[in-house]
Amino acid sequence: MSANRVAVIDYGMGNLHSVESALQHAGECEVVVTSDAEQVKSADRVVFPGVGAIGDCMAEIRRLGFDALIRTVIDSGAPLLGICVGMQALMEGSEESGGTQGLGIFEGVVQRFPGGEDELGNPLKIPHMGWNTVSQAQSHPLWAGIADDTRFYFVHSYCVQPSDTAVEQGRTEYGIPFAAAVGRANVFATQFHPEKSHTAGLTLLANFLTWNGQC
Repeated sequence: MSANRVAVIDYGMGNLHSVESALQHAGECEVVVTSDAEQVKSADRVVFPGVGAIGDCMAEIRRLGFDALIRTVIDSGAPLLGICVGMQALMEGSEESGGTQGLGIFEGVVQRFPGGEDELGNPLKIPHMGWNTVSQAQSHPLWAGIADDTRFYFVHSYCVQPSDTAVEQGRTEYGIPFAAAVGRANVFATQFHPEKSHTAGLTLLANFLTWNGQC
């Protein structure tokens, strides 16, 4: 068995095989895509992905008991990486799906983009799909080797607004400023998709594979 075993949590709502493939390209590791709680708890590090409506995601997370599982992983000190809706689920709640309670790992809400116009006066399309520069709000091991204001790939209609800006690890803007990444202790989460962000995304994943869970 690999000394660096990564569990990708499967609750039926993630871009799992893209994440699995990107992790395998990023560095030496054994990746297991699993819905087995014991496999997740025994892994060296854990990835919590998510795509789709957060109401559906949270319903499955709670049905499977993964809300408690994610807290167990965090309490264990194992490095945890949230991706896209995985990041949104870590917040207190979201405006999506008529209002959805999150896991409350980070204080703050997920709000729908209000729309607006770009710098040329064109209406901003929702969902936000495409490449945005990410300003690194503070130094973090997962930013190692990645230049500030590097572009990452986003696909989302809702954005994270933490109550405490101290947890913001990266920031970007699409009509309004919002958190592109949040983190504290052994948890780091991105609104963008590192598995779709080419070299910069693979660098972030490689950093995750060697990160000891400390800032």
